Amino acid sequence: MDLKKYFVKAPLIPTIIQDNDTKRVLMLAYMNEESLEKTIETGYTWFYSRSRGELWNKGATSGHVQRVISITGDCDDDTILIQVEQTGPACHTGEETCFYRESGIADFHSKEEMCGSSKRMDDSLKESVNSDVLDELYQVVMDRQKTFSENSYTCYLFEKGLDKILKKCGEECSEVIIAAKNASVSDGAVRDEAQTETKNEICDLLYHLTVLMVNEGIGLNDIYNILKQRSSKIGNLKTFHKTDHNS
Repeated sequence: MDLKKYFVKAPLIPTIIQDNDTKRVLMLAYMNEESLEKTIETGYTWFYSRSRGELWNKGATSGHVQRVISITGDCDDDTILIQVEQTGPACHTGEETCFYRESGIADFHSKEEMCGSSKRMDDSLKESVNSDVLDELYQVVMDRQKTFSENSYTCYLFEKGLDKILKKCGEECSEVIIAAKNASVSDGAVRDEAQTETKNEICDLLYHLTVLMVNEGIGLNDIYNILKQRSSKIGNLKTFHKTDHNS
């Protein structure tokens, strides 16, 4: 395949990274011909850093790698779209996407339109978000256990074994506590940021707990069934057993 046509206008080409499943835009970076070649050769994203003047492999240090699903050039051959399977957050801040800020540069929706749109989205996605996302995460983690990949953080955890997985679960639990505590003593914009951090730490904890479950052969249905049993019980059982039920 002739890659030179993408670099006729400039030595660097803007590259949009999109999640293959959710179709959400994760980030934008730049490629030169060499980084595009390495991306095609390895099946994982490589970019050119304009600030450092060198190639970099996404997730090489963090483990948050991007496995390439497809690469498409636009109509003018001066922009590339890459759909990926993202491991962990795409943004260096720990956010799922680099475009995470709720307050944009401009917003042309009225408040009423936004509320209506959000409600319709919430109604249509509520069931799938509540269960399917965890099911999909569990399936991905289970696939990683079966198929080793050198650049996969999940495979790294399985390779290191139970003690490493438990250590990460403990670390993430501590980070949830710290983030939640910071949110509780803050206000305004600082509190909003702290709450966002808490949400992200909870997601990190859920991910590592999922790795633990797969490692120990515990299925999601095992957890769902226990939660369902608990939800059918009224009140606190410890308190219930201490109560005079004849009163």
